[in-house]
Amino acid sequence: MDRPLELDDQLCFPLYAAARAVTRAYSQLLADAGLTYPQYLVLLALWSSESPLSVGELGERLHLDSGTLTPLLKRLETAGHVTRRRDPADERRVLIALTGSGEALRGVAAEIPAEVGAMVGIDVGQAEVLKGLLTTIIDRLESR
Repeated sequence: MDRPLELDDQLCFPLYAAARAVTRAYSQLLADAGLTYPQYLVLLALWSSESPLSVGELGERLHLDSGTLTPLLKRLETAGHVTRRRDPADERRVLIALTGSGEALRGVAAEIPAEVGAMVGIDVGQAEVLKGLLTTIIDRLESR
């Protein structure tokens, strides 16, 4: 890279633009279910867990701080998709659990990853390589 400040030579810009484009694609598909993309991410984390998750655990899984996560959880609770309750074993922890409505959204959302995958137009092998590279980037930058 002979031009360190040239936009087209930056790694950050295609990452940023791709993240925005993928988020926009998901958002369009999620609108029919009445969900935002960040709410969908919360539900994905809960769907993949066998038990309720604490706000802290959700924050770690989603790389979000509690100031960002709490309003998301309140909206999901207001919509009837999750419950928030204090952990009886540790009153400092708030546990988030799916409701029947939140669980039912799993069926509504089941086709969305395949639809976005078709929009992106890369095969499964390419997707796995890309996911691995992105995970490496995240891990390295967050361990600093």
